[in-house]
Parts: sequence; C-alpha cells; structure tokens
Amino acid sequence: MESIPMGERVVIGADFNGHVGEGNTGDEEVMGKFGVKERNLEGQMVVDFAKRMDMGVVNTYFQKREEHRVTYKSGGRRTQVDYILCRRGNLKEISDCKVVVGESVARQHRMVVCRMTLMVCKTKRSKIEKKTKWWKLKKEECCEEFRQKLRQALGGQVVLPDDWETTAEVIRETGRKVLGVSSGRRKEDKETWWWNEEVQDSIQRKRLAKKKWDMDRTEENRQEYKELQRRVKREVSKAKQKAYEELYTRLDTREGEKDLYRLARQRDRDGKDVQQVRVIKDRDGRVLTSEESVQRRWKEYFEELMNEENEREKRVERVNSVEQKVDKIRKDEVRKALKRMKSGKAVGPDDIPVEVWKCLGEAAVEFLANLFNRVLESERNGEEVC
Repeated sequence: MESIPMGERVVIGADFNGHVGEGNTGDEEVMGKFGVKERNLEGQMVVDFAKRMDMGVVNTYFQKREEHRVTYKSGGRRTQVDYILCRRGNLKEISDCKVVVGESVARQHRMVVCRMTLMVCKTKRSKIEKKTKWWKLKKEECCEEFRQKLRQALGGQVVLPDDWETTAEVIRETGRKVLGVSSGRRKEDKETWWWNEEVQDSIQRKRLAKKKWDMDRTEENRQEYKELQRRVKREVSKAKQKAYEELYTRLDTREGEKDLYRLARQRDRDGKDVQQVRVIKDRDGRVLTSEESVQRRWKEYFEELMNEENEREKRVERVNSVEQKVDKIRKDEVRKALKRMKSGKAVGPDDIPVEVWKCLGEAAVEFLANLFNRVLESERNGEEVC
C-alpha cells in the first residue's frame, strides 16, 4: 500500500476475519456506525490498518437492515467479516454499499457490493488516418486496372513524367480511386481474412430480408429470410475453404509464410482478454500506470542506455577520402533491386509502396533509374532534385 501513489484510487475487498462492531466512538474518521455486534481483536486490527493507510471501512457508513449487513452466515452464526475499504478522499464517490442476499461468492460468505461513481476524463481520440488498399495490387486484375487508369490519368502516355511530384500525386490519386481506402479503424476480434465481395453482398441481402420480416411478419418474408440465412452460411463456408486452399498452395512461398504468421498472431490476440498492458516499473520497483509517467521512464531508460560511455581499445584513424567517377545507375540494377524488395512493407512518407513499382514494370524501372541518376549527379537529396 505504501508504494502506491496517493493520486491513485485504491479499493480493497476481502475477508478480513474480524468484527469492527457497531458504533464508531473514537474512530469516526475511518468508519461509520453501522457494523454488526461487538468488536474483536481482529476487527481492531482492521480499524488500525484503515487509520494508518488513511482509508475508510465502506460497509459501516450506510444504514441497512441487519440482513443486508451480515456477510457471513452459517448455522446459527451471523456476523460481518467481509469489508470494502477505500481511501477516505474517495468516500464521496460511493453512494451505496450493501450485502446481496441470496448470492454466495464463497462458502457461507455473501456478496458485498458498493456503488462508486467515477469522473472519467474523455480521452482525446487520435486522428484516424485512412490508408490506400495497396495490398489489392497482389491480384492481377487489380494491377491491370491500376495500370490502365494511371495511363488514362497521364493522358495516354506509357512513360511516367520525370517530375517526381507530378508522378507521385497521380499514382496516389489513381490508387485511391481504383483500390479504395480503408476506414482507418483497427479491426479486432474478427478473423475475416477470407472475406470477399460475394459474401458481403449475401450478408447485405440477408440484413434487408431480416428488416423486411421484422416490419411485416408474413410467412413469405420468413421463408425468404431463412433461405438467405442458409445461403450466407454456404457462401461463408465456400469462401473459407477457398481461402484456406490458396493459403496451403502458398505455404512454400514467402508471402504464404507471412499470411500464416498473420493468421496465427490474430488467433493468439483473439484469445486474450487484455490486448495491451501499458505499465512499467520505475527504478525503485514501483508500478507506473499513467501514460506520462510510463513515457518519462522509457525516456530515462534510453537516455542512460544510449549515453553510456564504453572503453574503446582501438580507434579508427582518419581516412583520406578518395574521389573517383561513379558510374550511372543502370536499369538492370534497378530491376534487380525491385525484384529483391519484399512486398507488404509499410509505406514511407510518399505513401507509395514497392508493389506499385513492381506493378508498373518497365515504366517504373526507367522512371526510377532516371530519378536516382539525377540525385547522384546533383549530389542533393530526392526532394531538392524533384
């Protein structure tokens, strides 16, 4: 208890195996008048603990019938040994506390509940960033449509313009129109990697049929809804089977391994009640829970880690620079580099993934080779050149 910061709420509920008793003479600061029977030694220990920790015995502050104060009942014995304690500063947040008759938490013990009203600050939602569905370029039909629409946007040209800003903006705009954009929200607890448009259309028709049946409960509408229910189940089953078959055929490839890992990670996440635990201990072993304190502790840790001086046995002597002519970057080098690059990686500041350049083929190879050579010749970064 002493290690918990005073600014944090603490509520303790337990079987203290003691009787704090009726009345509160001399102990008004930590308990009310509404206990049960006489105080014993263990009950005095509970009161002393509450005084030492500046807490209050919540059960005793609310006037209830004895039946709603007795927490332990066995044979002819009726007493109060289970208590809820909280910081005295938080007593104003509790509006009721009583025993629920008929509910047993443990053998002979009754459930004790309290009603606590918390003022929770509304968290500021982070700005949702919508993302282009570049992953659709894995499908050949989407890739072909993207190439055609991009060619139309460039006025029928096959070669990409040399101007980077123009080319990048046209690529991004075409991607949004052809491939669509995501909502930006993170989807959790749903394993829908097998989802397709046919399933989505069937489910939409089923929803409309359900709405129609709710408004007009005729036998005809009911049969229509039931038939669409069965159809959706069949199409979902087919979609899953097809997706698994495609996954099995790709297992020997790098993309298949990535899909399998993503599926296993999603299933592991779905089996957890708590998705993220954002707590850390400080130097003294105390648990930090607030976002500011956790970030501050991480900052301290990395500052100490990165700024620690280590002895160096050998120092690299200064080496004179060598000036020589650098050959231009060839198209075959760009082609090989694109082939080696992995798909499915996060996009950079330009929001254009490697899948785009692979999809555009030789047009992309020529454009990138010219761009890199301009950067090389001017000895400036890409933004300054473009």
